[in-house]
Amino acid sequence: MAQLDERKLDPALALASLDDTAPREPHRQFALKHGDCFAVADAYGDIRGAGDGFFRDDTRVLSEFRLTVGGRPTSLLGASLSQDNVLFTTNLTNLPIENLEGREVPQGAVHIERVRLLWENRLYERVTISNYSQQDSTIALSLHFAADFRDMFEVRGSTRAKRGTVHEAETSTGSVVLRYEGLDKLVRVSVISFSHSADNLSAGRADFRLAVPKRGRQIFYIEAGPDVAGQPSRQRFRAAAARARFGMRAKRRHGATIHSSGRVFNDWVGRARADVALLTTELETGPYPYAGIPWFSTAFGRDGVISALQMLWLNPGLARGVLAFLAQHQATETSPFSDSQPGKIMHETRKGEMAALLELPFGRYYGGVDTTPLYIHLACAYANRTGDMAFMDTLWPSLCAAADWIEEASRLTGFLTYQRAADTGLANQGWKDSFDSVFHADGRIPKGPIALVEVQGYVFAAFKGLAELASRRGETEKAGHWAERAEAMRIAVERHFWIEDLGFYALALDGDGNPCIVRTSNAGHLLYVGLPEAGRAERVADQLLAAPFHSGWGLRTVADDAIFFNPMSYHNGSIWPHDTAICGAGLARYGVRDDLVRLMSGTFESAVHFNMRLPELFCGFTRAPGEAPIAYPVACLPQAWSAGSVFMLMQACLGLEIDGWNGEIHVDRPRLPIGIDNLTIRHLGVGANAVDLTFQRVGDRVGAFLASRDEGKVPLIVRT
Repeated sequence: MAQLDERKLDPALALASLDDTAPREPHRQFALKHGDCFAVADAYGDIRGAGDGFFRDDTRVLSEFRLTVGGRPTSLLGASLSQDNVLFTTNLTNLPIENLEGREVPQGAVHIERVRLLWENRLYERVTISNYSQQDSTIALSLHFAADFRDMFEVRGSTRAKRGTVHEAETSTGSVVLRYEGLDKLVRVSVISFSHSADNLSAGRADFRLAVPKRGRQIFYIEAGPDVAGQPSRQRFRAAAARARFGMRAKRRHGATIHSSGRVFNDWVGRARADVALLTTELETGPYPYAGIPWFSTAFGRDGVISALQMLWLNPGLARGVLAFLAQHQATETSPFSDSQPGKIMHETRKGEMAALLELPFGRYYGGVDTTPLYIHLACAYANRTGDMAFMDTLWPSLCAAADWIEEASRLTGFLTYQRAADTGLANQGWKDSFDSVFHADGRIPKGPIALVEVQGYVFAAFKGLAELASRRGETEKAGHWAERAEAMRIAVERHFWIEDLGFYALALDGDGNPCIVRTSNAGHLLYVGLPEAGRAERVADQLLAAPFHSGWGLRTVADDAIFFNPMSYHNGSIWPHDTAICGAGLARYGVRDDLVRLMSGTFESAVHFNMRLPELFCGFTRAPGEAPIAYPVACLPQAWSAGSVFMLMQACLGLEIDGWNGEIHVDRPRLPIGIDNLTIRHLGVGANAVDLTFQRVGDRVGAFLASRDEGKVPLIVRT
């Protein structure tokens, strides 16, 4: 049985005991993805076997992939991803070396370009060696490789008592076959092949003698995949690149697009849209945004729902895909090992060896207390956005089963609580799922079952939305019942979670009903669903925007006076862009617009420092003049709900809602981001129509108007 603890929930802790050469700058690593495979490498294009690698179906099929020239590492000139996230390119040069004729080649005389892409479970790489010296040279180039076939959870720090069998490598002049037979009897294979015959090829290294004339170049190709598919070549590389780019363009065309007067702002929006597209995988049920690379490149319930909510106003098709997948995988039986109960919505699914052998419960795991009400909330929001009652009809049995589970799970206390059913599961089952993320003011870890404040807000939103849907379906009895449940939850939260002396909501109630009197960003999620009465919402908003929470870059997860506050922690003082965005949307709901604009500005400036890509999280240190935000060591990058944060914040600033039932666009007191004078949303779908909606700054006000051939078919209702 694998040894698991909550260290796996904080990859920084899990990797602390690994190779000291592990990459420590997530924003200087580069990720590619296609389907259920992804690759993470450093700026050199090298894989070194710590948290990086080439992964397929939750197994690392390349744990080393390094290039040396003349027996030495290369020197980095620069690295980048293409705007569409399809191609990774790094530019390198040589350190001082000797060529194979025995002559010195000075540093900077040889240029090495590595271009890489993924397509259909295969890694393609083109290596171009250019000789800028004044002499012909035969240059030694070596590729160092290995495949440890470790399960993702092993890479994250879990230990296993026993592993499968690693077979002896099979080599030929043009390829090497690495093979592992797991304890699950599945044979996993990694084949590395070359366009040139290697002068020397072993189980872990391929050496090439490349004759490069002065002012000339040599190009060769490498592929790594599950089988031998043909000799790598220019034609194969170009064909894979063309198919990959076409596929990515097709994904990015879904939904509306955004263009503003700010060039750098547009770069952020474009990168975020490309990251959502990169992480979105086409499943049988439709598109699904995988959570993040490297640790969470799979379907997560909570992450998928929140990412879909962020993108809903632009691309409701993503929400439809998420809902269809989660409905298909809804629990139908009770299992303590997987934390499942009939009606509950999945938290996580995995395909690796450890999941298949039930060494851990994450093959299909249901230990997320918030996923089920969030699933219902997304369904109701999708219905309001699209008016798609036909899809709601197909989803209705699943929604009713999810509501039944919530009611049954809340029966004893009136609140939706969690307590893991088996020691292999997660101790904390909200979005902050570290072992120490829920605590009392004095540092005591509360005993379960635990009722998180934001989860009760999600339940309120779920029942309220279901009541409205049931009413539209003519099911008046259910509508009345769920409306009563929503109101009962609202009253209960106000009564039991509000701490008057603090002017804030408690983080949670423990198993004895005692509040965890800690100020956390969880309370901002209550604003997002509209539960608090106006006076209390104003007090919460004022505190979220004050220095203990607001670092200048975003909102900390915990106020800086909390006993466990640590700006370098995973959940207790760091900044999660999706959390900031949800809180920001909550502020907008209660009319806090100008401060929201400043919050979005800080988020944008953070993205600029992270090369236009917001990581999963970053450290919660207070912003200081001239300094950049500080990266969290091993945050996922890209992360779907971080990329989607810009769209949730933007919708909140614009005050934009689409009424799918009546085919109307509503704009309430719009604001534009700082430095943006106009912004256009193109091909915004409203029912069967598509319109272009423009926001224009006029003095100290912002106006909105439609400009398209369908503008007369879609009413625009603006409140300024």
